[in-house]
Amino acid sequence: MAAENVVIAVRVSGDIVTARQAGRELAAKLGFTLTDRTMIATAISEIARNITSYAGSGEIRLSIDDREGRQALIVQAEDQGPGIHDIPRALEDGYSTGRGLGLGLPGARRLMDRLTVDSSPGQGTLVEMWKWVPGGA
Repeated sequence: MAAENVVIAVRVSGDIVTARQAGRELAAKLGFTLTDRTMIATAISEIARNITSYAGSGEIRLSIDDREGRQALIVQAEDQGPGIHDIPRALEDGYSTGRGLGLGLPGARRLMDRLTVDSSPGQGTLVEMWKWVPGGA
């Protein structure tokens, strides 16, 4: 599988739609089911919305790479925002430091096969999540 890297700058709400569509298109090329494509697109929306809500701007990177010995569609969301002070708490349903419902990170984690968060106060945030590429793709 050729490495495909797509980078979408996220600054305004319309960029969330662009990132979501790019993720859906890449997932379709990789042979994901319609249900999986929808879950991937929704997870991208959630983490891209976190960028516009909390950091102001950042980027979403889509790629195909090896994770734990298997091919995966990888989504990275990175920003230089205020960072997340309490990552375990941010991954709990209902916890939000803003006006949201607190479903962004925990929701994205449920939709994808894995989700990791690397963040510290004042240093921005990197969220990486992935979904295994279906067998035979």
